[in-house]
Amino acid sequence: MKVATGLAMGSEVDAALAAEAVQKAMDQAGLSIAGSVLLFLTSDFARDPVPALRAAAKAANCTRVMGCSATGIFTEQEWVMDAPAAVAMVFDDNFSLQPLVGMQAGDLVLTLAAPNAINTTWLSDPGQRFGGVSGDATGQGPFSVWENGKGAVAGHCQAVMHGVKAVVAAAHGLKRLTRPQQVSQSQGYDLLKLGDFDALQTLKEACGMEDALPLHRLMAVFGDSPEAILDVRYQQAALVSGNETEGSVTLAKPIPPGTYLSWAMREIGTAQADLQHTATQLQRELGTAPDFALLFSCLGRGPYFYGGVDMDLELLKKRYPGMPMIGFYGNGEIAPVNGENQLLQYSAVLGLFAEVA
Repeated sequence: MKVATGLAMGSEVDAALAAEAVQKAMDQAGLSIAGSVLLFLTSDFARDPVPALRAAAKAANCTRVMGCSATGIFTEQEWVMDAPAAVAMVFDDNFSLQPLVGMQAGDLVLTLAAPNAINTTWLSDPGQRFGGVSGDATGQGPFSVWENGKGAVAGHCQAVMHGVKAVVAAAHGLKRLTRPQQVSQSQGYDLLKLGDFDALQTLKEACGMEDALPLHRLMAVFGDSPEAILDVRYQQAALVSGNETEGSVTLAKPIPPGTYLSWAMREIGTAQADLQHTATQLQRELGTAPDFALLFSCLGRGPYFYGGVDMDLELLKKRYPGMPMIGFYGNGEIAPVNGENQLLQYSAVLGLFAEVA
């Protein structure tokens, strides 16, 4: 298998950047014709990505171009957030991104979507979906997703990955602050009580503070049993607000009474240890050294979280020197968790791939 990446960065939006990124990858792989191309562009291109898509397809001599726009993009070389840029990963004919026709339930499906195109209908379809949600820093701007060298009208695109052995998992990087407690009262997205206590009070006690809770770093993790939480087989929900009058906490997901919940915090050391553990587990499952990797990271987890350095990227580069890797910082991550395709937040979804012998 021949696979390689390319990155091009400029001072203004220019379709030539996409062609340059693809050509660099083609030269690195020693290809004159690509079998498939993954192309990610910074959100500067989102309003009109078509010229860049055409330029990329021409450089690759291939129309099977899939990707999306995002605030930040990266390869194993470096990451870019503050300038118009393009990154590409090219593959030879031994690997392909195929339509879902004839897909099997266990197939791994690369999935890219705009925030307004996320819904449980296609997310819950057969197949293990992984990928990310496109967008800009606010999550309110233009969102572009493309497949076969043109925009995806449905706002999302999916492709089965053929020709590789693949393993995927999500690293959440959460430090659990409390033991699992049962939700005794909730209303829609408002969590009212955990056991006999107001939800907000339990959160304040977990954080050891009464005011100015760091909501952007806090998460609720929940499951059907305490064991599900303790074994990290949980779902997660971001915190929207604390409501002093009612003593409630508004979450990004509704959590019904009877569910078990723990408060958790995003923490740098835990995040790094979790990703290292995830990579170790995945390589054990893969059974060989990976030929390439895909990484879909939350915009709130990359350099913004790590103080201007993407420590996740550095960890993987050190672990797999020279291995082609591509990804972006998005507005959500998609991964199979406990047999269910989930939309995640503040996570890193890592996929490792090796050529089928």
